[in-house]
Amino acid sequence: YGTAWESKERLDEHLHMLREAEKRDHRRLGNEMDLFSFPDELGSGLPVFHPDGGIIRLAMEDHSRRRHIEAGYSFVNTPHVTKGSLFSKSGHLDWYADGMFPPMKLDGEIDDDGNVVKQPQDYYVKPMNCPMHNLIFDSRGRSYRELPLRLFEFGTVYRYEKSGVIHGLTRARGFTQDDAHLFVRPDQLKKEFLDVLDLTVLVLKTFGMNEVRFRVGTRDPESDKYVGDEANWALAERQIIEAVEEVGLPYTVEPGDAAFYGPKLDFVVKDVLGREWQLGTIQVDYNLPERFDISYVGEDGQDHRPIMIHRAPFGSIERFTGILIEHYAGDFPLWLAPRQVMIIPIADRHNEYAEALRGELHRAGLRAEVDDSSNRMQAKVRDAELHKIPVMLIVGDKEQEGREVSVRERTPEGTRERKGVAFDALKAELLERRANRS
Repeated sequence: YGTAWESKERLDEHLHMLREAEKRDHRRLGNEMDLFSFPDELGSGLPVFHPDGGIIRLAMEDHSRRRHIEAGYSFVNTPHVTKGSLFSKSGHLDWYADGMFPPMKLDGEIDDDGNVVKQPQDYYVKPMNCPMHNLIFDSRGRSYRELPLRLFEFGTVYRYEKSGVIHGLTRARGFTQDDAHLFVRPDQLKKEFLDVLDLTVLVLKTFGMNEVRFRVGTRDPESDKYVGDEANWALAERQIIEAVEEVGLPYTVEPGDAAFYGPKLDFVVKDVLGREWQLGTIQVDYNLPERFDISYVGEDGQDHRPIMIHRAPFGSIERFTGILIEHYAGDFPLWLAPRQVMIIPIADRHNEYAEALRGELHRAGLRAEVDDSSNRMQAKVRDAELHKIPVMLIVGDKEQEGREVSVRERTPEGTRERKGVAFDALKAELLERRANRS
C-alpha cells in the first residue's frame, strides 16, 4: 500500500497528522497517566480501569445518568449470564453466534452411578442487553398509557472479537454500553426518535465532539442475513431517513449496514485531527417485539404490538473514553480531569495553608491535592504538567498572608498564569466551570 499527494504541503499535513496520532495514542497515554491496563491474566480485550481512569468514567456516567433522568428514562439492571434459549428466541444464536463467546454447560445432574439425570444447558455471557429488556416489558400487562416506556441500563456486554482486530479501548471484548430500549406506540415513534437524536447530539457536544454526521444503515435486499417482514423494514428505513432530514444534519445511506433485526442510524464524529469515529447508534426494531410476542392494551381495549428503539449515545464507555483521550491528548477539561487541582507550597512553612485550601476545595466537590514533597517548586510544577493536571495553585508567604493563590492553568492555547488571585473568587470560578462543563 502507498499514498499519493497532490502537493508537498498536503503530504506534510498528512505526516504531521500521523505524528500527532502517535503522540495521542490512548494506549500510551493510558499507561503514562495510569488510567487503565490490560492484564494478561484476564485475557485479550478485557480492560481494567485504575482509580484515575475510574474517575473519568464516573464523570461520564454521572453526566449521562442525569441527562437520562431529565429525559424520563427508567433505570434497570440485568445479569451478565443467561440461558442460551433467550438468545435463540431473540435470533442472536441464528444471526450473531460468531460474535458471541462460546457457551458454558451448566445445570446438568449425574446420579451416584454416573448416569445423566438432567442434561446440562448452554449459558452465554450476554452480547446485547435488548433481549432482557424485552423480558422486563413482558413481566406484566402494559397499558397504552405507560408508553413510551424508556428502559436504561449501563449494561456490560461481551463480544468475541477476533484477536487481530482488538485495539486498546476502542475495540475490546468486554465493554459497558449506555444502553436504552424504548417501547413506543406507532404514533409516538417519530417524536421519540427525534428526542433521542437531540439527546445524543447534546451528550456528544458536551464532550467537545462538535462535528457530527449521520450514517443510515439499511438492509441489503440481496442478502439473507436479516429477519422480519420486508414491509416493516421499508417503513423503519423511511422513518429514520425522514427524522434525519428533519434534524438537518448531513447523512449518508449505507446499504447492508443494518443490524440483523432492523435498520440503524450511526453517529459519526470528527476529532481534532480530522479523524472520524463511529460512536452511538439508534435502531428502529419491529422484529424483536414480534419474536418476544410482547403487547400492550390499547385505548380500544385490544392488544397492540409496540415498536422498539435501541440506542446508545456513547456506543460503549470504554470506546468513548479511548476516543476522548486521543481527542484531548490527555488534557481533559476541568470537569473530566481525574486530578483537577494541584496545590504547590513554595516551602514547608506553607504546607499547612496549602492543606487548608485543599480541604475547602475537597468539601466543595473538587478533586484537589497538595504536593508537599521535598522537591523544589519548579520540579513540582513540572511533575503536575507531566500528569496533565489542569490547574496549579502556588502558595507562598504573600499568598498566605492575603488568602490568595498564584494560578497556573493548562489551556488549549498554552499555559495561562495569574498572580494574587483571591482564593474564594477562584473557588467560585472553578465550581462554575465544573458545573457548566466548559
